[in-house]
Amino acid sequence: MFKKSGSPSSIKKVDPIRKQIYQHLRQQILDQVILPTSRLVESQIATEYGVSRTPVREALHLLEKDGFIEAIARVGYRVKELAWDELEEVFELRRVNEALACQWAIRRIDKKTIKSLEKNIAQSRDALEKNDPDRFLKYDEAFHETIGKASQARHLYELCQHLRRLMLRYRTESIKTTQTIGLALRGHEQMLECLKKGDEEGLVKMLTAHLKWSKEDIKRHLGNN
Repeated sequence: MFKKSGSPSSIKKVDPIRKQIYQHLRQQILDQVILPTSRLVESQIATEYGVSRTPVREALHLLEKDGFIEAIARVGYRVKELAWDELEEVFELRRVNEALACQWAIRRIDKKTIKSLEKNIAQSRDALEKNDPDRFLKYDEAFHETIGKASQARHLYELCQHLRRLMLRYRTESIKTTQTIGLALRGHEQMLECLKKGDEEGLVKMLTAHLKWSKEDIKRHLGNN
């Protein structure tokens, strides 16, 4: 069905099986080991991982919820193709919802969270210096997640996380060079400065510019492939 990066037998026995399978398949899709339009057959995956079909079904449902795959009648699941219209929609939804999260976060953020963001920036800078885009992406996710949590609005946070996951497939493909990572990091630094100053208007402005730049960078990258 597809080439695997690593053996299913190497999966750790700590997390629930469904979560392990979800994370493994998700990473393969992000790494394009499993390519767009590839079929994911529940029974075949269960056999390859040596598990029952129940955790596989649950993992596939999670991947569908995240927008990585789509259910096809009488076929099973298929990895979704990257589409401009979806990118535009997700960008607009992220812009609106994360702007609100920023507005609420700047009114409720504490010193401990600021310190966490400063540490994140330092770790991101180290990833840049070592030209490690995969590690930078993890810090990029954590940066936006931290601000979302600081809004102290659970439903808004969950919505922002969902939208960020939808955009992740597109972002993973584009953020591969030190120049791209450096510009993304600069956006985070500017947002953090606004948070420290309590500059709500500036923070929303920096977030909007940051997301817009990310979208245009994705378009440039995919347009050249």
